[in-house]
Amino acid sequence: MTFRLDSKIAFYMVLLAIALTSCSQRPGKIQSNTDFVDLVYPHVDAANSRWFFFSSASRPFGMVNLSPDMVLDGTWGSGYRYYVDTIRGFSHIHEWQLSGVPVLPVTGEFKGHLGADVYGSSYSHEKESVVPGYHKVHLESYGITAELTSTTRVGFHRYTFPASDESHIQFDFTTVLGPSATQEGFVKRTSDTSIEGYAVMAPTRRRPKPFTVYFVATFDKPFKQFRGWKDGALVEAVEDVIRGSSTGAYVSFATSGNEQRLMKVAISYVSTEQARLNLETELPHWDFDRIVQESREEWNNWLGRIKVEGGSEEDRRRFYTDLWKALQGRRIASDVNGKYCDMTGPERRIGQIPLDEYGKPKFNHHTSDSFWGAQWTLNTLWHLAYPEVTNAFVNSMLLMYKDGGLIPRGPAGGNYTAVMTGASSTPFIVSAYMKGIRNYDVEEVYEALRKNHLPGGMMGKAGYEHFTAKGGGIEEYIRIGYVPYPLDAVRHGLHQDGSAQTLEYAYQDFTLSELARVLGKDDDYQMFRNRALNYRNIWNSDIGWMWVKDKHGKWKEPVNILHYGEGWVEGNAAQYTWFVPHDVQGLIELMGGKDAFTRKLNTSFESAQKHDFVSGKSHDVETTKQNREVYLNYGNQPSIQTAFLFNYSGSPWLTQYWSRQVVEKVYKGLSPDFGYSGDEDQGLMGSLAVLMKMGIFSVNGGTSTEPFYEIGSPLFDRIVIKLNPEYYPGQEFVIEARNNGPANYYVQSATWNGQPWNKSWIPHAEIIKGGTLQLKMGAEPNKEWGEEPPSMSSSVAVGQTK
Repeated sequence: MTFRLDSKIAFYMVLLAIALTSCSQRPGKIQSNTDFVDLVYPHVDAANSRWFFFSSASRPFGMVNLSPDMVLDGTWGSGYRYYVDTIRGFSHIHEWQLSGVPVLPVTGEFKGHLGADVYGSSYSHEKESVVPGYHKVHLESYGITAELTSTTRVGFHRYTFPASDESHIQFDFTTVLGPSATQEGFVKRTSDTSIEGYAVMAPTRRRPKPFTVYFVATFDKPFKQFRGWKDGALVEAVEDVIRGSSTGAYVSFATSGNEQRLMKVAISYVSTEQARLNLETELPHWDFDRIVQESREEWNNWLGRIKVEGGSEEDRRRFYTDLWKALQGRRIASDVNGKYCDMTGPERRIGQIPLDEYGKPKFNHHTSDSFWGAQWTLNTLWHLAYPEVTNAFVNSMLLMYKDGGLIPRGPAGGNYTAVMTGASSTPFIVSAYMKGIRNYDVEEVYEALRKNHLPGGMMGKAGYEHFTAKGGGIEEYIRIGYVPYPLDAVRHGLHQDGSAQTLEYAYQDFTLSELARVLGKDDDYQMFRNRALNYRNIWNSDIGWMWVKDKHGKWKEPVNILHYGEGWVEGNAAQYTWFVPHDVQGLIELMGGKDAFTRKLNTSFESAQKHDFVSGKSHDVETTKQNREVYLNYGNQPSIQTAFLFNYSGSPWLTQYWSRQVVEKVYKGLSPDFGYSGDEDQGLMGSLAVLMKMGIFSVNGGTSTEPFYEIGSPLFDRIVIKLNPEYYPGQEFVIEARNNGPANYYVQSATWNGQPWNKSWIPHAEIIKGGTLQLKMGAEPNKEWGEEPPSMSSSVAVGQTK
């Protein structure tokens, strides 16, 4: 984005913005004319979750996510931790299974070689300001004020030092962040204002190969000395190089009182030359305030794609916090010229993304956590409001297929990770195609997806099964119609839980069958369509729930539908019974009809209401046995679609009621103590919260040949989604909730572009033409409104009425 303001004017604009948002850790009154960025509360749930959850100095999907770390070691409970009183570094990468380039400015006698527990600094939230794209904090132990911002691939630091003869900036390559340890470091002095190097990140249980992060750091003023340490002892640089395991490096200089020092740190996963190219391309100047302003403008543009009116101020702030979360976790992994690191084969190789007519990469390559659960979250939000993001991710997955032979479930550091289970990317890609996002070779995509649904593909792999394809039980699923539990005596990976795998595969087979149908692949359509009915094979009519069956067809005993695991992936039978998103009508029939279905589901919600619909407000609580034995859990993915299932049983008023209750208990409030009640999973739960508050959802993930959205109960009076004209012809999709309020959550009637609308769902094809869905709300349910959506066993097709 071109900057067109005088730098001094920009500086004062930034100061004003910071002043307006300096209370981000203590939510307060926000002026009515503030930008979307000012509404975001970055500290939501910051006392919980994982090292990659917190974000501050980052752009949308930025390769760099520069922010403080209070706790370094541990898959959970690491990274930014609100109540931990010591900052141990500023890391440039906070990504699933990946970290890198931790730095810290310090003063006085150098202590970096003694470890983070010694050199860490105290701080206070009273002297901290955080908005999207900018972080400011005072390091009390050293008298240094640190300010952080970034471009997509470059971290930008501004440090205000006290007077000191010994001021330093250190790079510590001995640390761990999350599960990712530093195996080896290399740092070279290239001038008196620059250093460069790399850090080799050790393999993790989930990322099976080491991965190298390259960096180039430049300083606006010369440093006097370049030194380092190894194995806890200070060492001199030999030929201006520090290298090896358990090493670190630092530059030293004297500072006068309130002297500012600037540092730019560019990263690349390809080479130091590529890191330098990223630096020169994205940040050729030293205007820190300009980058803060540009980051602010970029976030405003992204967040402003959806505008909400009405509700409380806190509701609006939380909405934009949720939306912000949905747009940051799954990060860019390619350089400005499209080069990227491919680790799918036996040897590391450097790939090149195709370039457009202007010499720019046609898309970005990405690294991310699993798309497990994305059918109810990212599929709907991204495809509708950010289709260009969807297009990039589909092409990124296809690129990995070309490199390594499989569409990934969630790539990390160029590696396949086989994270979670099934072919979780299939619904995401099929939904994109069905919604007209098609900037790729669909025949190649189909070939790639089909491979994942057959032996040897991703369905053959259990969680993090890197070197075999046995734990997925795909052969048994094809042969006997379900994945038994136990599968065999060997645990090939995690989440080797047959009944959950069966339900997941059946849904994913349906989505692929729909793509096969529109592509005219009739034999495949019939094969995958038949497999999509396999969910029936684990329905236990004697107990009235989905249940666990061994390879001999014997049901597991004793029966406890609330028992966690042992056939269920991060859930239980009570939660997974509702996991038939493609054929809710078929599930209704298994349960004995609409009334029986509605009673059972409503009873589950009444039970779940007693524990606020979650297994606990944080991960450490949700892992206890007692909290896991619950009917529904909106803190994790397996049952997050359930509130919208009442639409299918002819009881949309219960969808309206329960979806509002879930929002009220799970996804409201501005506090570092809670926010997502478990694991936000890189935008999945943020996206879910956004969708529920807008009152639209898609149980089958938008994967039918004519995708549609179910209607819920909007939290806001007016919601405007700007449609991307490169993908959709309409300008805006507007949802208006007349007579809305905390108690008025029932839809009385609806119109679409002024015409009566009696369906509890609306086709995607209508929405993208642009228009207004107007809902009249009230305090009592209208049980006559809301025709059921179609599903696989339904005779109703989109566009038809009963």
